[in-house]
Amino acid sequence: MGMKLSQFGFELPDELLAEYPAENRDEARLMVLNRKDQTIEHKLFKDIMDYFEPKDVMVLNNTKVFPARLFGNKEKTGARIEVFLLRELNPETKLWDVLVDPARKIRIGNKLYFGDDESLVAEVIDNTTSRGRTLRFLYDGSYQEFRKKLQELGETPLPKYIKREVQPEDQERYQTIYAKNEGAVAAPTAGLHFSKHLLKRLEIKGIDFAEVTLHVGLGTFSPVEVEDLSKHKMIVKKLL
Repeated sequence: MGMKLSQFGFELPDELLAEYPAENRDEARLMVLNRKDQTIEHKLFKDIMDYFEPKDVMVLNNTKVFPARLFGNKEKTGARIEVFLLRELNPETKLWDVLVDPARKIRIGNKLYFGDDESLVAEVIDNTTSRGRTLRFLYDGSYQEFRKKLQELGETPLPKYIKREVQPEDQERYQTIYAKNEGAVAAPTAGLHFSKHLLKRLEIKGIDFAEVTLHVGLGTFSPVEVEDLSKHKMIVKKLL
């Protein structure tokens, strides 16, 4: 008998969800499960070096988050619409795969205006999923200027369960210290807790490092909507 979605229900009190990161990256909490003696220990993330030996290899995902969340206004009604950039489909025509919220208000042919000067406009040209849309951006400028405008207007895409407003320091803290290759819409969250000091201590201990680039995409936002988990379709992106 396969696993069922209802078997995984549990209550997570709101007060246990951190609204702000720890002051020091490597002092977040770390839970250690010892499979051999079936014990649980509560540590700090910087204690992770106690569980590695010289010549062990640690693989780091060097993907970099871009400011993927935009807020625009729908033409005529002025309704405020959130646009979450997922991936660029065509640089020449400025086509993007996005999520919109509230989706019920956004139909093919609608136009959205961004920024106080409304210099950036997007036209909805396709529906892809219940919340997914394909947008064609209209911008009077070069491609480099267009990307700069997206950076200027976009917000750090904090997870929805964090209820507070985005703050300037989030741009740096919602990013690993080894992020290099831009393309993720969410951070590889375990990596957020590595500090430069901790990585140096691991290096001195003799730990080897390897890097991959795996952009975090739509799959991280896709809820499981089927009771029979064998019927859930995973969205996977290739390693670069």
